[in-house]
Amino acid sequence: MIEGGCLCGGIRYQYDGEIDEISICHCSQCRKAQGSAFAAVSPVATERLRILAGAELLREYRSSPDKVRAFCATCGSPIYSAKDDMPGVLRLRLGTVDTPFVCTDIFHIFTDSKAPWWEIVDGHPRHLERRP
Repeated sequence: MIEGGCLCGGIRYQYDGEIDEISICHCSQCRKAQGSAFAAVSPVATERLRILAGAELLREYRSSPDKVRAFCATCGSPIYSAKDDMPGVLRLRLGTVDTPFVCTDIFHIFTDSKAPWWEIVDGHPRHLERRP
């Protein structure tokens, strides 16, 4: 069981599953949405993610024609994103997870648009775009 929430604590969630994959996205949209060099995300099954508190605080922003980003209306913490062509899957923002976990399937995507001031040195696989 994975638990987490936003910065202000208004949103709390629980995921009935494991974090099996970590995608470190370096695309410009993720960098801007996170305010950082990358976003660390994991695909999770929509039906297994429960909002325990603060559902009324969740706001969505359609950042591109096929993608919505959900965040806390109070503190702005990004919680997940969802793509129209991937029904039943949310991409959980792992910076909001409170439960310790271990995952070995870690990789970088969209490395061709990474921040020029950030060097990737962790040795995980890199992909110029999405992972094939």
